[in-house]
Amino acid sequence: MDFHPSEEQAAAAALAARIYRDLATHERLAAAGTGSDAELWKALTAAGLTSAVEEVGLLGLVLLLEEQGRTTAQVPYAATCAYGILPVAAHGSPEQRARLLPALGSGEAVATGAFPARRAFTATPEGRLTGTAPAVPWLREATHVLVPDRDRALWLVRTDAPGVATRPVETTAPWSAGRLTLTGAPAERLGGPDAHDAVLAAARTAFAGLQAGVCAGSLARAVEYTSTREQFGRPLSTNQGVMLRAADAYMDTEAIRVTAYEAAWRIDEGLPAREHALTAAWWASEAGKRVVHAGQHLHGGMGADLDHPVHRHFLWGRQLDAYLGCGSELLSELGALISEGEDA
Repeated sequence: MDFHPSEEQAAAAALAARIYRDLATHERLAAAGTGSDAELWKALTAAGLTSAVEEVGLLGLVLLLEEQGRTTAQVPYAATCAYGILPVAAHGSPEQRARLLPALGSGEAVATGAFPARRAFTATPEGRLTGTAPAVPWLREATHVLVPDRDRALWLVRTDAPGVATRPVETTAPWSAGRLTLTGAPAERLGGPDAHDAVLAAARTAFAGLQAGVCAGSLARAVEYTSTREQFGRPLSTNQGVMLRAADAYMDTEAIRVTAYEAAWRIDEGLPAREHALTAAWWASEAGKRVVHAGQHLHGGMGADLDHPVHRHFLWGRQLDAYLGCGSELLSELGALISEGEDA
C-alpha cells in the first residue's frame, strides 16, 4: 500500500488541523459540557470538510479524524461520516444520494449509527423497526440513525419519525449520547445484503483513526509536560522510566495508526478488508487503553486533576475502547473470520 496521502487528502487534513487548533480549545470544550460545539461544527461544514469525505475516501477520513482526536473536539463528525455520508454514497440509491448527501454535507442533517446492535432490532417487511439500543453516540444531535436489524439489513430512521423515542444517557466521554427506542418506527432500506459488513468495517476503521488521534494528542501533552516539569533539578523526561513509558506509548500509537491506514486503503481500493478492519479495531481498543493511561500517569499528580486537558484524552480513549469492543471480543470475531476463510 501507499502510505503517502494525496494532495487533496493532505490539504483537507491540514485545514481540519487549523480549524481544530483555533476553535477546539480547552476552555470551549469545557463550556460545551456533554453536547457538541455548534460553532465548531458550523466551521467544519462551511469549510467543506464534511462533504469532502466523498472525494478523499475512507483513508482521507481517517486522516481527518486523527486531527479531531488530537483535540478531542466535540462535534458529531466521525458519526456523520461513518454512518451517514460514506454508507449513503456507497450503498444508497440515486434518489437517496441526491436527497441525503447535500444535507449531510452541509451539516443540516446529522447521522449516527446504532452499532454494535447485537441483534437488538427487528424489521417488518414494510420497513417498521422495533427494538432498543442503550447508548448511541451523538444521538441527541442526530436527525438520522443507521440501524441494523437481526438479519443484518441496514435501515435509515429519522429521529423525528413516529415510533422513535430518545432519552439522554451519559457515557464515559461527552458524546451527546442517548438511548434509542423504536416501536414500529418507519425506516428506509439502505443497500443490499453486503452493505452491513462493509459499513461496519469502514466504521471500525474510522473510529480507529479517531483513537490514533486521541492517543497522539495524549502523548503530545505528556511529552510537553515531562519536558518542562523539573524534578531534582532536571526535566522529568530525562528519567529512563519516563522515556521508556513514552516510547511504549509512541509505538502503540503508531500501531493503531498504521493498521487503520492499511484497512482504510484496502477498503478504498475495493480489496477484502474485514480482517484488517478488525485488526485496526483491536489495536485501537487494546493499545489505546495503554496509551491514554500512560499519558495520564506521565502527568503525575496533575493527571489526577479531572479538569486537566489530558483527562479528556483519557475519557475519550476509554470510551473508544468500550465502543469498538473489548480486545477478546474482537479477537474472537477475527478468529472466526479467519477460520471461515480457511474452511472455504
